[in-house]
Amino acid sequence: MNAGRTTFTPCDHEHLAALIAATATFSPCVELADRWGARLGEVLDHGSRLLAAGNGGSAAQAQHLTAELVGRYRLDRRPFSAICLSAETSTLTAVVNDYPPEELFARQVEAHGREGDVLVLLSTSGRSPNVVEAARRGREHGLTVWALTGPAPNPLAEAAHEALTVDAEYTATVQELHLVAVHILCAGLDRFLGVLPARTSEDVPPVRRPA
Repeated sequence: MNAGRTTFTPCDHEHLAALIAATATFSPCVELADRWGARLGEVLDHGSRLLAAGNGGSAAQAQHLTAELVGRYRLDRRPFSAICLSAETSTLTAVVNDYPPEELFARQVEAHGREGDVLVLLSTSGRSPNVVEAARRGREHGLTVWALTGPAPNPLAEAAHEALTVDAEYTATVQELHLVAVHILCAGLDRFLGVLPARTSEDVPPVRRPA
């Protein structure tokens, strides 16, 4: 993933060892993700929305994040507006068919984003042109842009307002710690909102079915 680093694929226990090694320097990322959660809670609670995007495995994690916000992370709360730009298949194919490839997410940001919204972009390399252009477009239109990337420096981290950069050698390790960061962000949001424990079957009236 990075020039000057080894290129072999870690297997079995080597994979776990790579993850453990990366967590040794992950503490600043934990603190940043927690702060993001509180700030996102304030943004969403005031009626703004979150947009998220990424490519490949990062697209799946962007969709994971928006699902946690529209649904819930652990405990019951009201739903929030969150759109995964990577999941808009008809829009994606239309844009990439009619416009340059770097417009894939940027055009959606321009269409859906409003001043005060938050744009979260995930890229293990931080060099994908479509997410870098999305960051630039987001800033042009008054969105707060957060990036989750691999090692810095990289173009996406530089284009965002703030970046959570994982110092890890392998793409898989970066993705694994991005997921940790997403969960910490969601927990920080719930804490900021004072989310109460979820309802249980004991305090939800039973559904009565016709005889």
